[in-house]
Amino acid sequence: MTQHMNRIKEVLEEKGIKQTWLAEKLGKSFSIVNAYVCNRRQPSLEQLFEIARILQVDPKDLIDSKDL
Repeated sequence: MTQHMNRIKEVLEEKGIKQTWLAEKLGKSFSIVNAYVCNRRQPSLEQLFEIARILQVDPKDLIDSKDL
C-alpha cells in the first residue's frame, strides 16, 4: 500500500494550480516542491502552514489523516 503523508498534490489538482507556481510563491526550487508533492520529502510544519496560507486552505486539508 502506498502511503501518502500529505495531500499537497490533491489540493493543487483540485485548485488547478501548477507546482511551478507554488514553488515561485514559496521561494523554493521546483525540485523541492516536487519532492513535497510526490511525498519523497515532507515540508516542515512552518512550511506546511505557509503552503496552506498560499493555497488558502486549512493546514489540516494538506495532511492525510488516514495515514496518521
